Formats: sequence, C-alpha cells, structure tokens
Amino acid sequence: MKSKTETGFSTKAIHAGQEPDPTTGAVMTPVYLTSTYVQEELGKHKGYEYTRVSNPTRTALEQNIAALENGTEGMAFGSGMAAIDSLFRMLNIGDHVIISHNVYGGTYRIAKTIWEDFRLEFDFVDTTDIANVKKALKQNTKMIFIETPTNPTMEITDIAAIAKLAKAEGVLSVVDNTFATPYLQQPLNYGIDIVMHSLTKYLNGHSDMVGGIVVTSNKKIAERLRFFQKAIGSILSPFDSWLCLRGTKTLAVRMEHHGKAAMQVAQWLAKQKQVKQVYYPGLPSHPQYKLAKKQMKNFGGMIAFDLGSLDAAKKFLKKVRLCALAESLGGVESLISHPATMTHASIPPEQRKKIGVTDGLVRISVGLEDVNDIIEDLKNAMK
Repeated sequence: MKSKTETGFSTKAIHAGQEPDPTTGAVMTPVYLTSTYVQEELGKHKGYEYTRVSNPTRTALEQNIAALENGTEGMAFGSGMAAIDSLFRMLNIGDHVIISHNVYGGTYRIAKTIWEDFRLEFDFVDTTDIANVKKALKQNTKMIFIETPTNPTMEITDIAAIAKLAKAEGVLSVVDNTFATPYLQQPLNYGIDIVMHSLTKYLNGHSDMVGGIVVTSNKKIAERLRFFQKAIGSILSPFDSWLCLRGTKTLAVRMEHHGKAAMQVAQWLAKQKQVKQVYYPGLPSHPQYKLAKKQMKNFGGMIAFDLGSLDAAKKFLKKVRLCALAESLGGVESLISHPATMTHASIPPEQRKKIGVTDGLVRISVGLEDVNDIIEDLKNAMK
C-alpha cells in the first residue's frame, strides 16, 4: 500500500478508514446500531464506551473524509449547521469573526440571530479581495471563515492568501468546502486550519441523509471539537454515517460528471436572451475565473443565473419538470431553487440585494442525468 500522501484520491475514497470487518471479513463497514459497549473491567474497554462519544461506523466516516482532505482529524456532526455552531463555540465572548459576505443563509442566520446574542462579533466581507479582509481585521479578530465557491453567486476566494494572512495575524482560518468537495480543492494543503462540509450535499450525494463534518490536522482543535460532540451530543447517527460512507466511494466519478455537465449547462444558459447573468466559475466571463482554474480541479456542479425578476423566476420554476424544485444540492438528481425565498430567506432583503441574491436569481445543482435532458428541461421552462 502506498503512503498516505501517495495514495490516489479514488483509492482513499473507497478504502480510507474502512478495513474489512475483523469478525466476519465484510467488505462494507457495518452499521453499529448500539448505544453502549460492554467493558471488560473498570477502565478497560475496546476503544468505545458510549455512542454519543464515539461509534465505529462514525469513526470510519470521520477517518475517511479526513484522509480525503489530507487532514488527520475528523469530527462528524448531525448537520452542517451543527458543525458550524461547534466551530463558533471555540470562541469567547467579545471575539470577532470575518465571514464571506456571500455565505450560505444558515451561516448568516446562526451568526446574527444566535451567536451575536452571546457577544460574538461578525463582519460580512467581500473576501474575493484580500484587501477587504485585511481592512476588516481588528485586535479581537479570532477567526476568518470563508466559503469558496460561495452560495449562491459562486464567488471565489484565494485560499492560499487567506491562510497566509490568518497565520500572520494569529487567527483561525476556516473554509466551508461544501460546494467544491475535497475532490476539487483541499484547503488544508494551502495552510488553512479547519475545513468543514455539509455532508448532506456532494459527499453523501444521494439526498437521503443530513450531516456535517469538520476536518483539521490540529490536535488541540480536534480535542475541543470532540469534547463538544461528547458534551452537547450533536453527533451523526451510525446509519447516516454508513449512508455517507457509501456516497464518498463514488465522489470522484460523480464530481467529474457534475463538472462536465454543469459546464455545458452554463454555456447554454449564457446564450439565452432571458438570462441576464450566469454565475459559474468555469466561464471566462466570471471575475475570478483564473483563480478558480488555479485552485480547483474542475469548476463543480453549481450554477446560478438571473432571470431579471421574481415573476420571471416564478414562471420558470413552475414549468421545470426534470429539475426538482427543492432545497439542498449535490444529489445525483438535478435540484433547482430560488435562493431569495429558500436558502437565503433569513438574510434581510437589503443585504441580499447587496450580495447579488436578487429576486430573479435561480440556483441549479446539475445532477447526473443526461445533460441534453437537463438542457431540454430548462429550454422548455424558458419558452
């Protein structure tokens, strides 16, 4: 077997953290549906005491995704938002956080409506320009939290520049890598401290579970997050861990297909007169196209496009048939949504307008269907 750094991505996706079951030789990791574990005597057990603390199926998933991100420590939570909540729990009263201004609506909501009540300070900044991040720094800044690409307007932030700045200032750096996945980019390789994902999306890839994960190579950070898992209990269930393990095995082939299909869809959308603007980092017209090309393996499966008005968006979304109008993304099926009233509804209208989340904006997660069928569905809906 090759060393960890030499092993190919697909090989790690299929095998990392997943040795054949020692009892039966089962190739697939079993679902350990148990709440507790027999101890041989006081203080002596086989590494597991209580499933809130740890579970073999969850451990396999945590090790698997940590390996995919080239990290050493993984902590799986009951949702992506539970993972983000635990990250903010590492901070203290009065600490300041810089966040990408185009961040997912749930991240904005938890920051503004929950953690500000506990006296954390947040500034939402256009992180595509490192000068904006430097300007936002304060004496009490303790964390820089970025999404790249952002949800939903696909803004790209220079990961290496953020890591360098964070290290120079002595603050934690976090990347929400949900849209890109570790197949397209690995932020820890650039010097980022922490990577988080909504497991619900591409890592699972089948729209049948909800979860989140945090990956790091910093043992102190991992110890703190594992304490939160134990003390708070916002953990991923064994069955959902197993479902996600099934998903990560095909991550590489899925992300290749998603990326190729999304490029064709984006190019088609860019030619349509009804479309005012297309947001896809794979188009040369995207303002951070060169950066995306530099730090991503391909440009991913997410596209946003502006139809100009809420009325136009409503009519269009009512007519799609193959693309399912639904929350979430990253599944094998194409999912389409209206960020202003769905994923980003918790953001005030004036803030949505400022970051480009207009009433006419539509977001599509390009699935694994035949791309000609996806385009035909969009074409029929635009008539």
